[in-house]
Amino acid sequence: MNERVTKLKAFLEKDPSDSFTRYALALEYASHGEHRFALAYLRELLERDPKYVAAYQQLGIILAGLGHREEATEVLRKGISVAKEQGDLHARSEMQQSLDELG
Repeated sequence: MNERVTKLKAFLEKDPSDSFTRYALALEYASHGEHRFALAYLRELLERDPKYVAAYQQLGIILAGLGHREEATEVLRKGISVAKEQGDLHARSEMQQSLDELG
């Protein structure tokens, strides 16, 4: 396990409600191909903070990359809806593009 993961886990232990740290930890795992852990952290993040738009986007991208098209489509659609509610047009557009690429 690398030093960044160790530090992020320590931050998360101090503040388990810190959505950004949980998101960063998921991305760190994803960057090392540890998709099982990345997915777990992103799913937990969305359970704790269902308005964290970026988590939908990353979860959808990882699921699509692993061939889980149906679940990726569902996640991206939900993320688009949340982004729309929050007025986040950029994230909405990016997730729509990912959804379009899934067909």
